[in-house]
Amino acid sequence: MKIHVLQHSSINALGTIEEYARTKNHSLESTRFYETKNLPEIDSFDLLIIMGGPMRIYDYEENPWLRDEKAFIKQAIEAGKHVLGICLGAQLLADVLGARVYENRHMEMGWFPVRAVGDENKPEFLKGLPDKITVFHWHSRTFDLPAGAVHLFESEGCKNQGFIYNDRVVALQFHPEVNEERILNLIKRFGEGMANGPFVQKKQEMLGQEEYLADTKEFMFLVLDKFENKI
Repeated sequence: MKIHVLQHSSINALGTIEEYARTKNHSLESTRFYETKNLPEIDSFDLLIIMGGPMRIYDYEENPWLRDEKAFIKQAIEAGKHVLGICLGAQLLADVLGARVYENRHMEMGWFPVRAVGDENKPEFLKGLPDKITVFHWHSRTFDLPAGAVHLFESEGCKNQGFIYNDRVVALQFHPEVNEERILNLIKRFGEGMANGPFVQKKQEMLGQEEYLADTKEFMFLVLDKFENKI
């Protein structure tokens, strides 16, 4: 499987995505918008992964490449590519698919559970995934579900934690790709500006969560396996 990743910030490293590609011997290439704006040819990859980042999806003045990125994402979807968006990437997918992106009532920063939506009629994508898992969050914005999308996950602090569109475009508001190094870098870079709130953990609560990290890695691998099995 050929994976191409769109990266918006050096802080948003690939984490367990890189580990998955190495373990499975998959091709992994990146467009780093903080270094270059060169986008790949549509036929050069099987799976497009859109990472997170500190910017807002409409910050065109500071990040003019966002317009080109959105056009590229739309092109990939229309070309029938498999796409996974994480955090900012999920918001970009929602926007490209015509849904509203806006400030959430609560910030979510730290380890909090998400629940799968649905019961016996749950989407095929959810089969084999845990009904509830504690995952890492780092966001203040959310999105509405695009027309035709199926709701996947929710949390107490944010209703729309994920959706699937056309059975091949998946958006996840949380961060299933994190490892300890990634969390530590986020805290070092942005930790001083953290606000208080019911879904904002203290820094020491975010670190050293080996069980959560192991469960999250397993979840990320399962999600990527689902794409691999379709391609």
